[in-house]
Amino acid sequence: MHGRRQIRCTAARGRVPAEVGRTAAVQRLIDLDDRDELTSAHVRLVAQALGRSERTVWRWLFAAREEGRYGRVSAARFTVTPEVRTLLALWGGNASRVHAELVERARLDPASGPVPSLATLHRAIRRDLTAGERAGLRQGEAGRRVHDVFARRPPVHRNAVWEGDHKRVPVEVDVEGELVCPWVTWFIDCATRVVVGVAVTPHAPSRDAVLASLRCAIDRREPYGPAGGLPGAIRVDRGKEFLCRTVTAAMGGFAVAVVDLPPYTPHLKGTVEALNDAAEEMHFVLLPRYLHRQKLTGGKSADPDAPALAFEAFVAGLLGWVNWWNSQHRPAGLEGRTPLEAWMADATPLAEAPSERLAHFSLESDGRERTITSHGIRWHRRDYIADWMVGRTGTRVSIRHLPHHDDVIEVFAADGTHLGSAYLAEAATAEQVRALRAARTASARRLRADLKAAEKLRRERFKAQTVAGPAERSRTPARGEAAGELEGGARRDRRQLARPGLIPHGPAPEHWVQLVDPKQQDGWRDED
Repeated sequence: MHGRRQIRCTAARGRVPAEVGRTAAVQRLIDLDDRDELTSAHVRLVAQALGRSERTVWRWLFAAREEGRYGRVSAARFTVTPEVRTLLALWGGNASRVHAELVERARLDPASGPVPSLATLHRAIRRDLTAGERAGLRQGEAGRRVHDVFARRPPVHRNAVWEGDHKRVPVEVDVEGELVCPWVTWFIDCATRVVVGVAVTPHAPSRDAVLASLRCAIDRREPYGPAGGLPGAIRVDRGKEFLCRTVTAAMGGFAVAVVDLPPYTPHLKGTVEALNDAAEEMHFVLLPRYLHRQKLTGGKSADPDAPALAFEAFVAGLLGWVNWWNSQHRPAGLEGRTPLEAWMADATPLAEAPSERLAHFSLESDGRERTITSHGIRWHRRDYIADWMVGRTGTRVSIRHLPHHDDVIEVFAADGTHLGSAYLAEAATAEQVRALRAARTASARRLRADLKAAEKLRRERFKAQTVAGPAERSRTPARGEAAGELEGGARRDRRQLARPGLIPHGPAPEHWVQLVDPKQQDGWRDED
């Protein structure tokens, strides 16, 4: 019995559905009949293929000839009308409340027609509305989008496109005694899934977080590399932090396009959205004071007094997880490789930014020139000082600064040369003030040494004379000449300088006594 049922099921699986093949089969039979070629064998083949009897196929052929009908007669049934769809949206997808509303309307207006049963309404909703439409009427756009179908972008090489996003971390951390939820700003390479840049802020991010994350993403030197470089384009949402003039100008200087996607379209940057979900499911859920953890009765947390992580510890843990993601995790679609292995295996040439351009990449300028005065550089009604400014008063310079960080500015000459950093004078540390004083002292000491050397050169010296005549200036030997003369004299034997023809040697006096060891000292001594 079991074997017979299995054979029947196998045969049914091989058949063409009757409603799908009926129209084509009937049209084929009519063509054969018009050419006087129709036989019972043709009808039998169609019946076997569609799983129907020969009599049913002959009835289909008759209905097509006499009534022009190729399908079954559609029975009158209730369908979902625009009015029913509106009521479903009104009641949040509750079919029972919609049915009660239809009954009440029919009671007030009998001419509106009969009301279907609740079971009929349920069948009509399941038949006429897709799962996405039902979810949308019940939960809104977020529910409808769950049932959408999205096409994958074609595969690309490394650094072809990056995607960036902000994520509010649902974890309370301790920042100077206050519990806050930090934000993470990161960029990910779409081809290899490697996270190239990360920046964490204890508050809502601004353009400084975007610039800091981009800086460590582009720079491949330690401690940021090896992944990074210049991408072909960056996809972001319409956040004002990503599309501000500073970010677009900074990336435009490297010929990198910042693509702003339409609002509320997270599927258009699905790579970074998947990273956001993975970080929460794999890392944030394990941290203390995670906000989305299961609740007790009344919405209370199971451990409301759990100690919060310090902000420094939270950042260290997040960076450790990013390192694990890049070097150990093996996401789907990378053929069993880690993101970093996929990055290194890609032979696409990399475009890198010059180090001198990265020196002030994350800084912005107001485009004005300023002058170094005796009080330093004036900016925003405050003075900035540095030890390298000593002796540079009157110099025209331009400044650049990190957004929302006004304690330090970077100073550049008119030709773009980076002169150095300057610090807020009223907040300068003792070391910075000490360095400024040391620079002034060193400058004064150098000047004093130069003036003394000049005075020595300014003095006039004359040769000593033994006879009457005009004064002759004495030539002072150069340092190199004097050193050579001294070294040469030390190397020459003094006996070679003797002139025996000028003063002849005579016998030594009798009262002179020769030393015991003549090798120790050449000469004589007087006993007196």
